[in-house]
Amino acid sequence: MPITLTNSYGNITIDHQVIATIAGIAAMESYGVVGMASKSTTENIFKLLKFENFTKGIYVDTEHEQVSIQLHVIVEYGVRISTVGQNIKDSVRFNVESLTGLSVDTIDVLVEDIRMD
Repeated sequence: MPITLTNSYGNITIDHQVIATIAGIAAMESYGVVGMASKSTTENIFKLLKFENFTKGIYVDTEHEQVSIQLHVIVEYGVRISTVGQNIKDSVRFNVESLTGLSVDTIDVLVEDIRMD
């Protein structure tokens, strides 16, 4: 369900897909992130998503102009996962809040796989 902001000039409606795209681009720019992950329901295996489909690994929920984001990521082998996760959260929060004017309540980063490239 999209979120609608109202001001004296009218309404602004922001779809979840827009928020997911902003969050995904911010996450992909973070050091140590190889890509977003999507779970195959038939095989219970996570796969690396290409750039045009990366929002399938991102889930957005909005309630009362509060945004909750869940990101499923694949990280590079050899990076400190906790640091990469915190960098993702900081970058996503900054970008979503500054580009949409919405308040981000929670960001969950789920590391689904590690890749050696």
